[in-house]
Amino acid sequence: MWRYAVGAGAALLLAFGGLLLFQHGPARSSLAAVVPALPGNASAATPLPDAAPEADPKTREEKRFDRYDKDRNDAISRDEYFAARHKAFARLDGNGDGRLSFEEWAAKSIARFADADADKSGTLARAEFATTAPKRRPPAARCACGKPAPSPSPAARSDEEEN
Repeated sequence: MWRYAVGAGAALLLAFGGLLLFQHGPARSSLAAVVPALPGNASAATPLPDAAPEADPKTREEKRFDRYDKDRNDAISRDEYFAARHKAFARLDGNGDGRLSFEEWAAKSIARFADADADKSGTLARAEFATTAPKRRPPAARCACGKPAPSPSPAARSDEEEN
């Protein structure tokens, strides 16, 4: 029972401390003195446009419908609906017989296993298995709107100065 009382007291103390912090808030003038203005601040150099850019009037669903409707007759036939699936299946169906065997379905994985099995033993040792790890791509930037270019690393700057 005493644990509940101690817990309730600690919660009240935390709430009171938070109340005190939020009443006073951070000092506004000291933040501007600590963070200097960026030299390549794009917003100060370029004026804002007169009007906001217009959004595409088509909705996402209308755009998706238009991608499927290849003959533009405002109707999606069964063949149009499954065209992408047929293309994907045809890429996997290596011998073109209309049937997908396990070997055709897993062709990339089978080739990756064969490439990794350097000693052709039919098994992968730890070092061989490590070669099958997928290559990670760096995350793509979502938006490059007005963001300053990243500054080069100190090593890159010293290389540029030497050249």
